[in-house]
Amino acid sequence: MVREVHRQFIEKIEGFLIIGTASNGVEGIELVRELRPDLAIIDLYMPHLGGVEMLRGIRSKGLSVDVIAITAANDVDTIHQVLQQGAIDYIMKPFTFERIKKSMETYKEYRTKLAEKESILQTELDEIIFKNSREGSEEESLPKGLNSNTLSKVLMFISQQTTPVSAEEVAENIGIARITARRYLDYLEKEGKVKLHIQYGGVGRPVNRYAMN
Repeated sequence: MVREVHRQFIEKIEGFLIIGTASNGVEGIELVRELRPDLAIIDLYMPHLGGVEMLRGIRSKGLSVDVIAITAANDVDTIHQVLQQGAIDYIMKPFTFERIKKSMETYKEYRTKLAEKESILQTELDEIIFKNSREGSEEESLPKGLNSNTLSKVLMFISQQTTPVSAEEVAENIGIARITARRYLDYLEKEGKVKLHIQYGGVGRPVNRYAMN
């Protein structure tokens, strides 16, 4: 389920093509060896072989691939191990679509600029490396009463559904009040991240339902 959510997120980002998915670290190493992707998105908690071990396996085999880690692990030792093995970014769950989009677009810019020239100036490299941190500090805060963790949960729930859902259904599954769910949904609709579907019934007021845009 988590892998499918990640896939849907990445497919929405222009300039990327998913050429394979793996259900565990052993399969992941084999797919990297066979398919030779430019970038691998690795979850650290996987069966048979975890993400840290998978990353070590990739490096020990000399496989050339860039890596972005996505995980709930927030301990310093794990973060250090992953970055030490050459991951270009470390995204902690729960995360928003904007966070992974920013990471992927920065990576795309980095690869594009490297492909355009044989050498690069320090100022150009700094612009790429520090872009994420600069944009993060400039990012507008959410409206009062909303937080990024709950927003991420709402987005993830909606992205997993095959049909539009109501504020009540979101509230029940996320564990928040219906009026709170409605505030998040209104915000997401305003930002263009979800689309409103009005369902008309035979009796009573129409029901507002939402799906990923």
